[in-house]
Parts: sequence; C-alpha cells; structure tokens
Amino acid sequence: MASFTVVQEVRAPASAVWATLVDWPRHGDWAPLTAVRTVAGRPEGVGAEFVARTGVGPLAFDDPMTVVSWQPPEGDSPGARLGRCEVVKSGRVVHGRAWFTVTPLPDGRSRVVWYEDVTVSPRRLTRFVRPLLSVAGRVGFAATLRALARDVERATAAQLPA
Repeated sequence: MASFTVVQEVRAPASAVWATLVDWPRHGDWAPLTAVRTVAGRPEGVGAEFVARTGVGPLAFDDPMTVVSWQPPEGDSPGARLGRCEVVKSGRVVHGRAWFTVTPLPDGRSRVVWYEDVTVSPRRLTRFVRPLLSVAGRVGFAATLRALARDVERATAAQLPA
C-alpha cells in the first residue's frame, strides 16, 4: 500500500474546520479535477457514503467512500478532545483507508492531519508505483489542505465583528 501524511495549520477554530471538512461536496472546491457527491442516506456520521469523481472524461474514476469512524472535536479550546473521521475506500481503482484529525490550538487556530493508506488497481501495480503514489498523494493533498485553509480562514474572518 502507498501511504502518506499531510499536516496543515489553519487560522480558524476546530469546529469551523471540522464543519468545512465534513461538508463532502465542498472537497471538490479544493481538490483539482474532483467533484464529490453524497450517496442517498445520512450525509454525516458513521455510515455516511460519498463518491469523489476525479479526472477528465474517459480518464476519470470514482472513489466511493464510507465513514467508519466519526468523532467531532469536543470544543475549540486547546486541550479539548480532537475530532477524528475515518473512511474506507472501496472503489474499482482506489482501495484502502483515509482519516483526518482536527486538533484545537491556542488563539482560535487548529491543526489538520490527513493520512491515506491506499492501493490502486491492478493491485500488483501499487508495488511498483508506491513511492510515486506516496509523493503525488502528499503533494496533492498538501495543496488541497492549503486551499481548504484559505477557504475556512476567509469564511471565519468574514464572521468576525469589524
């Protein structure tokens, strides 16, 4: 399996970052060439299902995911319990697990840690391209989390009194 971890600090409270991250369709706003839709049923919590469609035309593929762990952050103060969400990827192309945490930090900030451990089909291909997949995943998700941070920071700043 190819795995990677990305860490991003955000100048916004953990509750705002969490709410933004679990708004699944919004992931398409930050991830290039990706559109996300929820599947019928609950949009959040354990059992929620969504599909990320990534690519262009015939080179696009679906990445269906199911939430298997859901623990929102307990608050926005340092020391409050962090939030954690884990999904299982069950597509024809991408399989494996991903999770993220949102940790409250001082001064209304938070830290997002994103981890992926995936295999691509055909599965034996992963063995040969594991280093490339890990680097590409790390670079791609770092850019995605930077875009998320800018988005939630702008929204949070807009809510502050002038």
